[in-house]
Amino acid sequence: MRFGIKTLDDAQVKGRTVLCRVDINQPVDREKGTLKSINRIEACVPTIKELSDRGAKVVLLAHQGSDIEYGNYYTTRPHAAVLSRLLGKEVHWIDDVCGPAARAAILKLENGGILLLDNVRFVAEEQTLFEMKLRLTHEQQAKTLLVEKLAPLADLYVCDAFAAAHRDQPSLCGFQQVLPSFMGRLFEKEFCTVSQVMEAPVRPCVFVLGGAKISDAFLMMQTVLDRGVADQILTGGLVGNIFLTALGKEIGQGSVDFIMKSNYGEYIERAKELYGRYGGKIVLPADLAWVTDGERHEAALGGVPADIAAVDVGSETAKIYREAILGAKTVFVNGPMGVFEQAPSEAGTKDVWQALADTQAHTVLGGGDSITATEKYGLTDKMGYICTGGGALIRFLTGEELPVVKALRHGATLCEN
Repeated sequence: MRFGIKTLDDAQVKGRTVLCRVDINQPVDREKGTLKSINRIEACVPTIKELSDRGAKVVLLAHQGSDIEYGNYYTTRPHAAVLSRLLGKEVHWIDDVCGPAARAAILKLENGGILLLDNVRFVAEEQTLFEMKLRLTHEQQAKTLLVEKLAPLADLYVCDAFAAAHRDQPSLCGFQQVLPSFMGRLFEKEFCTVSQVMEAPVRPCVFVLGGAKISDAFLMMQTVLDRGVADQILTGGLVGNIFLTALGKEIGQGSVDFIMKSNYGEYIERAKELYGRYGGKIVLPADLAWVTDGERHEAALGGVPADIAAVDVGSETAKIYREAILGAKTVFVNGPMGVFEQAPSEAGTKDVWQALADTQAHTVLGGGDSITATEKYGLTDKMGYICTGGGALIRFLTGEELPVVKALRHGATLCEN
């Protein structure tokens, strides 16, 4: 048991039916019916393989597609093909979630067999609208269709979907109310890694916060500063621009207009407050870059043309950040330094990411853009740990107890002693 949650080391699975919730949500090429990336699938293979090798009858539950737009939902059929290849054995698939066909397929599983059900979000109770409007308790989730149909066929439940741990849905939080529950190897690794960052980081501990997800960044920043987790925070992207605006620095009217038009004005006041309390720990860009006619230009603060929007940190800032990263023992990263998707505005992110690859510090990266940047620059193997989750990771770092963590702790109480 770790952090009040049972691990697979505590589970007896041979000959038992295991419902295993994974997060294998990947970009899909709908024309070809294939997946554009398989990194999340690869990450959960160790748990699935261990369960199968230990003689469990493995039933995989997963979602595919944004839970905001129904049109983004897609079948999990291509995922079964990828899993079969990665595992070196057939992963059966069925176009049903909890109906008679799915239940019959579960009952036919033999020891070591693996079955992937179709997209759980085809069931209405797994959709965000259902989650946010009804706000069912975990006890109520245990009485939903999905849980009532599948739980009686299973002996235990395993969650390996840390990336979805911020969601409060039956496939993630309902089964733990009625089945002995455990976290899978990926969940264990990710949860323990980020817990270590929050509870006992090796110091100096540096946070690199950029990107455009402002609400997440400010919540995270507030928590790690208030708790004394972060020794230094390096800011970039829209996060850095908001702090510079809050301090009255000239960053180009285009940047200010974007902040105001995007209704981020409230964060200017929050930035003032945070900097007033923790200014010694918050490092702001010393220079900025902008692009005109496809060419990059840089200037110190105050030198950005009035009608221009800054799209990256400058080279002097990148040098300062590199020194801080190389001098750290722990580095947590969420968000790029600028618009790294385009060549003229990627230098800041590229330089900082190279520093992350070069440092001896333990690096932890999270968030979609951070992972994309890492893959773009071919630095995946140079990073200490890359979290599959974005929303779950950020919610955890804001100090909130994740719904799935709470449910798993309850499920641990149902386990055999």
